[in-house]
This record gives sequence, C-alpha cells and structure tokens, in this order.
Amino acid sequence: MTESSKHVTHWIGGKPWDGTAERQGDIYDPATGQVTGHVDFASPAEVDAAVDAARTAFQSWKNVSLSKRAAILFKFRELVHSHVADLAALITAEHGKVASDAAGEVARGLEVVEFACGIPHLLKGGFSENVSTGVDSYSIRQPLGVVAGITPFNFPAMVPMWMFPIAIACGNTFVLKPSEKDPSASLLIAQLWAEAGLPEGVFNVLQGDKVAVDGLLHHPDVAAVSFVGSTPIARYVYEQGTQAGKRVQALGGAKNHMVVLPDADLDLAADAAVSAGFGSAGERCMAISALVAVEPVGDELIEKIKTRIAKLRVGPGTDERAEMGPLVTGAHRDKVASYLDSGVREGATLAVDGRAHPIIGGESAGFWLGPSVLDHVAPGNSAYDDEIFGPVLSVARTDSYEEAVEMVNNSQYGNGTAVFTNDGGAARRFVNEIQVGMVGVNVPIPVPMAFYSFGGWKNSLFGDTHVHGTEGVHFYTRGKVVTSRWLDPSHGGVNLGFPTNA
Repeated sequence: MTESSKHVTHWIGGKPWDGTAERQGDIYDPATGQVTGHVDFASPAEVDAAVDAARTAFQSWKNVSLSKRAAILFKFRELVHSHVADLAALITAEHGKVASDAAGEVARGLEVVEFACGIPHLLKGGFSENVSTGVDSYSIRQPLGVVAGITPFNFPAMVPMWMFPIAIACGNTFVLKPSEKDPSASLLIAQLWAEAGLPEGVFNVLQGDKVAVDGLLHHPDVAAVSFVGSTPIARYVYEQGTQAGKRVQALGGAKNHMVVLPDADLDLAADAAVSAGFGSAGERCMAISALVAVEPVGDELIEKIKTRIAKLRVGPGTDERAEMGPLVTGAHRDKVASYLDSGVREGATLAVDGRAHPIIGGESAGFWLGPSVLDHVAPGNSAYDDEIFGPVLSVARTDSYEEAVEMVNNSQYGNGTAVFTNDGGAARRFVNEIQVGMVGVNVPIPVPMAFYSFGGWKNSLFGDTHVHGTEGVHFYTRGKVVTSRWLDPSHGGVNLGFPTNA
C-alpha cells in the first residue's frame, strides 16, 4: 500500500470494519499540504454496530476478575511501550508535531495505563461490621456499561488514553470517536488491545464527524460520554448528553495565563514561555497563550523571549533538526495567523511575526506558521479573549500582583495557569486566590500525573468530574451500598416495627 492510498476505517467487534462507507474525509500531511489517505465516516448504522458490539461484550467483561483485567492492562502497557515509535510516526504524519513531542504524548498516555493497572486496589470498597445488631454494611463500585470517548486532533493518543484504560479496567466497554484529522493512531491502539487479549467488542473505534458524535450522544445504550475539545462543542456535548440521561464530562477550551512577578528568574521564565507557548505549535489545551508581566520586567522578558524564538527551528516533524512542526490544517493555520493582524488592529504591538520565520526542509505548501508574539495585549482584544490554539503568545502588562490575579480570574476559562516567582509567600497566596483548576508554581504546564485528576474550572469544564486519577475511577463506576444480615438460629421471629439500633 502506498502512502497516498492509506485507508483508515472503524474497529468494531474486535476487527476492522469491512463495509463500504457512504462518506469519507481526506487525511493530510501538514508538512506538505498533500492528501495522504482517506478515512471512512460512520453513518448511524455503524454507530449502532459499534455500540451493539460493546453492549454484548459488557455482559461478560463486567464479570471478568480484577486480576485478569489487570493482567490484560499490563500486557497492553508493554505492547504500547514497544510501539511508541510506531504510534509517534503516525501522529507526526497526520498531526505534524515533531517526533519527540509525539513520543512524549504517548509516554504521558502510558502513565494512565499504568495507573489503571492498579485497578484491584482502586476499586476497594468499605466495610463496617455490626452497624446494627447482627447487621453489616459495605460499599462497592460497579461499572456503568457502554461508555464513549470523543477526542480532539491535538493529542490523538494521549487524550484517548486519559479515558479508555480506566473505563475498561473498571469493567465498562468503550467506543472511541477520535478526530477525523489524525485517525490512524486509534487503529493501532485497537490492534494492540486485541494482541493483549482484550475480548472482542470491549474496545471499539468509530471514525467520523458530527454524525458519529450525535449518534453516540443520543444512543440509548451509551451510559456515559467523555469529551475533550473546544468550549462551544464541550457545551453542546454536555447539554445533549445530559438531556439524553447520560453521565457526561466535557473538557472545553482554555486561555492559560503565566504570571511573571518582578522577582522571578527571567531566564527561567523566558525558557518556560517559549516551550509552553510554542511546543506542539501551540495546539495544546494547556499551552501558555497569555503571559502577564508584572512591571517593570515586561521589556526585559520580551527581549529574552525574542532571542530564544530566533533560534527555534521550525520544520517537518520527520526532520530531526525541527523543534516545532506545522499546524494541523490549512484552514486552522489561516485562522491562527489572522489574529496577528486583528490583534494589531485592536491595539497590540506585533513583537514577533511568525509568518516571516524560516522553515527548514519544509515544502511551501505545508501549513506553516512560526512562533509569534503580540505585546501590550489587553482584555477586549480578540487575541487575548479567544482561544487561538496556535503558536501566538499574547503578552499583557500589569502594574501589580493584584491586577494580574484579577486579569486571570476575570477570564471565562479556568483550565491551567502558572506563576513565576522566587517568593514562596507570593506563590502560596497565588495558589489560594487563583480561580483555575490546575496551577503551576515555576512550572509552565501543570498537567498532573495520572494518579491525580486533570480538569479545569468555569468554561473549561462542563460536568463536575475531572479525567483520570480517582475522579476518573468514580466517573466510570457507580456506588452501591449493601446492608446484610445473616440470622443465627436464635433470632426470635418477625418484628414489623420501624428498624432502629436497639
């Protein structure tokens, strides 16, 4: 098979779908702008087939022992570990991120797989003996049934791995709807699950667009939906799913601020701003897209950032020299680049124009935009207010710590934030006062480890449960309390009175 003839389809009931799709989408290589293959789009019939396969598999999977589930997870972990390079290559080919970034994404996803391997411990309940005379009570958590994950283009391996390892470990069956922009990683993951010994139908993949999403949101046999994407779609998924009686966790967009206080190490802060602002071409929900410089450090910090940007090598993800790749599509590149002009029209200064950044070894038809910086950006400027989701860093200036905190807290988003300072008291105060779900202190991207939970506040999360960690276990299970009496021969007959603890 040549690269140009690549065909990506669904994975239903333990094998690739063998039907003929009514609709397909193009798959691009963002570094060249060329179509490299096609992906089938699910119709309602394929949605039904995938959910039916998962529903059938749930009847037996829910009764598989915890130790057996853990053994399959351990095997899956080893297989993913041995195929990191293969997964990374698929991500680079379809998303565009550089190879080290793609491999790092898989490694972070593996942390959740490793966390889920501890499911025998994670599903421990509680037991109270003799709560009333001869009566014991205990709590257990049981799986929901068929659960679905709808995931974005920017992390085609990691974000699905935030969801399905825990869902499957808890005894659920899973239907994944990945982004149609970079669908191939999902199929390799499905193949690795099969090789690990996961029974047919426990893990399924539906490729497609809104038809597949709506099919899952309204399917009566889907008990819960996890989503990561933009805020408007997260709100839609939450509203549609909950109206259909489903449990929903929908993670939306972000405008992550990095506050730099006057006492901060400015070299450390500049390094952090560049890596957190332009890694993965800024296409990360935890990217730093707004830097708040508390004066008088703004000018010096901007100069340090400019020096570092000038040395950044932008090029194809397959080029070992490249540190930043292209954007995912031409339309997205054009939208991101438009903020450089609108930002200036609305009062900002263009400190670094990424459109002029040199591209190493890249074809001009690729979806390129170099790292860019808008300075003197303020609330009300669309470059500050909007989630740009690209390599554009907006720099705001404030005269005080209090003004910086107010700026962050007034944002509609509350996903991630960071403060850079050498003052422990200031950092502690920031952590207490900031209205954001994930906070970094001298750490620009405070993504928690798998045994904590990931999620924001305000318009960055719809629902009340974050992903992975113990909150993930609770999302994919429901509690049951059992009150038990085993009568001895001297129980003394029937008592019709109200039960009390005599």
